[in-house]
Amino acid sequence: MDSRAKKATLQTVADEVGVSRTTVSNAYGRPDQLNKALRERIFEAARRLGYPGPDAAARSLRRGRAGAIGLVFTETLSYAFADPYSVGFLRGVAEVAEESGTGLLLIPMPPGTGGSETAVRDAVVDGFCLYCVPVGHPAKELIRARGLPLVTTDESDDPGIPYVGIDERASARLAGEHIARLGHRRVAVMVDHVSGPGMSGPASVEEQLATDCSDLRGRLTGYRDALEEVGVDWRSVRVVAAGRNSRSAAAAASAHFLDVADRPTAVLAIGDVLALGVLDACEQRGLAVGRDISVAGFDDVPEAERARLTTVRQPMGEKGRIAGRLILQPPEEGKTPHIELPTELVVRATTGPVPH
Repeated sequence: MDSRAKKATLQTVADEVGVSRTTVSNAYGRPDQLNKALRERIFEAARRLGYPGPDAAARSLRRGRAGAIGLVFTETLSYAFADPYSVGFLRGVAEVAEESGTGLLLIPMPPGTGGSETAVRDAVVDGFCLYCVPVGHPAKELIRARGLPLVTTDESDDPGIPYVGIDERASARLAGEHIARLGHRRVAVMVDHVSGPGMSGPASVEEQLATDCSDLRGRLTGYRDALEEVGVDWRSVRVVAAGRNSRSAAAAASAHFLDVADRPTAVLAIGDVLALGVLDACEQRGLAVGRDISVAGFDDVPEAERARLTTVRQPMGEKGRIAGRLILQPPEEGKTPHIELPTELVVRATTGPVPH
């Protein structure tokens, strides 16, 4: 390799072509300032010398804009593309990014991974969206220290952070009240986890209260409100953790309430993926859902309609679009929006009256 290629710089290319550093810089960053022939001479010289072009991070800092939205979430990267709710939310953020010519940087921070905080600290972005990040997570303070726009989709302990989401408690209560109106009093609840990822099985009331996930806490409280309103003792409600938000995991964990003598007549799941797993478990046992047992979910992902699942519909894509806009067009200082989007109960075939 030509020894010059190892140390080629903007000045090296400028000297080779016989122009100024500014002219070479314009060829990359402001091409409209040069004619086509000169730009091609510069690029050809750069290729010959092995010059890769100006540093993208440095160039973005000079422009005062990075051209990317940072999305922080506490799951694995593969999960973001496997979970249908996450896909819907990401699509909404991506649509806004695409409209503005902005990129999207995904920053997974699953528990127990090293180096994740460095990724947040060093990310070249215009702002961050916290997606499914629990209260007290260190990522929040790292971002605040950087002084960049920040939006969260989870209820926060900091009223100074813009928020876009739904009223989790009131929304879950819609499903709980529906089940109660149908006469169900022996109820189970399926969650992904309460104490930590991977922990499966029955969850005590104390464990439920200790969870740091605001979405889970809100939905459990909504179900509890509706059932206690009709005289159900919440301690009699079996709350079972699948261990992860997986259809197969939920199907396996359903044994904790389906293979018992006093099987519940209804199951409320905090997400549609979990509810679909419960449907699978019921089918394996020959239970007619909607007649022998009722099942309701939450989110209304595409598969929920195909499965004729009763669920609570929330605007996944719109939540992502609003979050993206709040990052790219931050509110005026002193104005911190707290946006709650509407939800609705969608009744389908998986719920029915108590079997006799």
